[in-house]
Amino acid sequence: MKEEIFWVWLSRIENLDKRKLDKLLERYKDVSNLWNVKNSYELLQLGLTQNLSEKIVDNRYKKDLEKYIQYMRKNDIEILTFKDEDYPENLKQIYDPPISIYIKGNRKILNEKSIAIIGCRQCSKYGEDITKKFAYELGMANINIVSGLARGIDTYSHIGALRAKGKTTAVIGSGLDIVYPPENSALYQKIIENGGVILSEYIVGTKPLARNFPARNRIISGISDAVLVVEAKEKSGTLITVDFALEQGKDVYAIPGNISSESSYGTNELIKEGARLVANPRDLLKELLI
Repeated sequence: MKEEIFWVWLSRIENLDKRKLDKLLERYKDVSNLWNVKNSYELLQLGLTQNLSEKIVDNRYKKDLEKYIQYMRKNDIEILTFKDEDYPENLKQIYDPPISIYIKGNRKILNEKSIAIIGCRQCSKYGEDITKKFAYELGMANINIVSGLARGIDTYSHIGALRAKGKTTAVIGSGLDIVYPPENSALYQKIIENGGVILSEYIVGTKPLARNFPARNRIISGISDAVLVVEAKEKSGTLITVDFALEQGKDVYAIPGNISSESSYGTNELIKEGARLVANPRDLLKELLI
């Protein structure tokens, strides 16, 4: 049996993170040996929860794996595991890297100089213009622009990079066969056609459930060399990504906004708390290209 099938199987098991898998591989040495475990009691003895132990030995998670793999091959979707040479180096360094990632497009850019550009979905015209300007200028300088393909700042980040004929990476919270939001389907295709990459830790068929997005955010910051926040409201999912970035030791930059704008509250607060203020792309290029 090809090893690929074991990793596709593992990616179906919710709450199996790299730390738990490392513990399992200490005992079983190889994923093929883990596949053959039949008794959940064995796994309980290693400190796993009953729920996770039962999922690992549950044959339902082993069904239809060849169908997944056939779909992936037909649609040019690859799986990269943390054991693979091409697995993004930045991602290896975070506390809880994905066991595996599914990718579609140019995986080479995942190990090149990059910055995440993030912000709120309901952004202002100011946020849109600034995002496109920064993504364009950084894209022209060969910086890979990483974002999440969501509405608002994410969308304009990818668009700005594409206008520069630059590199861009979209990290999504669903399987690679599902585009969310649906209106970004054309943008999804343009990213791939222009040498970018779409990335997810979720197997094809996974819906864009709300709980997937905080986990997605740790990958956006984790895969990037730094994070730029354009606009963020007071209670914004963007700030979750910032928290991950700080935990991961990444530099966080923020663009100041109108103090009367709800969309600038979060960025202005970040600056007060120590995020580095940037007013033009040159400020960032000096830092990123050192």
